[in-house]
Amino acid sequence: MTTTLSIALREWESWTPTPEGPGWGAYIDDPEAREIARRLSESGVLSIIETRDGLAVEASSYVGRIQLGSVSITVRPKLRGLPLWALMRYAFDLRALTRFSQAGYEVESETLQDILIMQLIDEASALISRGLHRTYQARLEHLSSPRGRVDFASLARRVGEEAATLPCRYHVRSEDCLVNQVLRAGLRLATRQASDADLSVACRRLDQQLGEAVSSIELNRAAFARLEAERNRLTRAYGPALELVSLLASSLSIGLESSDEVVQLPGFLFDMNMFFQRLISRFLHEYLPDYVVSDEHRLHGMMEYLPDFNPLGRRAPVLRPDFVIQRGGKVVALLDTKYRDLWERALPREMLYQLVIYSLSREPGSSAVILYPTLAGEAREARIDIRDPVRGAGRSTVILRPVDMLELSRLVAGDAAARAGASRQFAQRLCFGEPNLGVLQAAG
Repeated sequence: MTTTLSIALREWESWTPTPEGPGWGAYIDDPEAREIARRLSESGVLSIIETRDGLAVEASSYVGRIQLGSVSITVRPKLRGLPLWALMRYAFDLRALTRFSQAGYEVESETLQDILIMQLIDEASALISRGLHRTYQARLEHLSSPRGRVDFASLARRVGEEAATLPCRYHVRSEDCLVNQVLRAGLRLATRQASDADLSVACRRLDQQLGEAVSSIELNRAAFARLEAERNRLTRAYGPALELVSLLASSLSIGLESSDEVVQLPGFLFDMNMFFQRLISRFLHEYLPDYVVSDEHRLHGMMEYLPDFNPLGRRAPVLRPDFVIQRGGKVVALLDTKYRDLWERALPREMLYQLVIYSLSREPGSSAVILYPTLAGEAREARIDIRDPVRGAGRSTVILRPVDMLELSRLVAGDAAARAGASRQFAQRLCFGEPNLGVLQAAG
């Protein structure tokens, strides 16, 4: 379908039509595309509302491009000049690519889709060249030459039958196991979605190689749940490739992370908030050796339904800050991450309320921190005092702490051993602020 309206904006920005301008009186004309727009809005991925003047679009943390009927919507990263691919390689533990120009990516954000596919091709090629993972799988067959163990239960049911075979149970090593099935499904998905013809051909060739021994499955929530349960040290080499398949699948669909029916998107939308959380997670786990870092740790007992006042039998609300930092069994920091430059844009109310609840979950005088990315070298942390509305006494503090993404990229891209000291100091600042504020000493 020919594009009649192209909307371009950056993450967390809004777009509305102007009189006599582009988009005035323009709507999504395809019923299927209109349903996808509704699902995008409900899921919080991308708000697309039909007003009397035309479409109103509001971006969130997702970047990429999507085609809805005759309307094309492109969302680019807010932080211009961010070395995004270097940070993504570190966050998802991917190998360096030598076949693309990072400068080109910095200009055109929509090439992220093809870069992920290119990386998947490299990872899959390496796995195939080293030899695919195999697992033992049970077989029950009627054989003229016995193999394994005779299944006497099956044999007993054949009383009175004349046959020159015996029912045998045995095991064979097969490449047709879940990790290879997910890898093949990811390559098939990449074949359809690559915008570069050479990448599509390369994916198809690898898919055909795997198809000689590996069956085809559908990528859905159940498949990824099984994969997570079955992964072990023997499949560790598959980690980067399976991570890429998961990223592509989630960026090309709605509902993969929930129990809802998965809806395939006519485009690619990548969650920058998820990427930022993964980036900070790996960095804190690596460079806070004296602390216990827990991801999305549940805060027990803060909210519970009263037994006599829960008529619908609902579960209590669950509080899960992105990171809980502990030392000696004591919680010393609660951290949340949001991919939104709060140095340039205000903190939304819903984010503030969530942080206030986190801060009040601890003893009086405690704090909760939101980490946000920025390229502004002058950015400094801000603090909001939470007071008792009657007596005015301080109860807790909400801290807005910037993460210098350029400094972080230098630390993760350099020699790990040479930068270990600086990386540990940076991780300490992320959790406890500048040492001269006295927070670090109190936390330790």
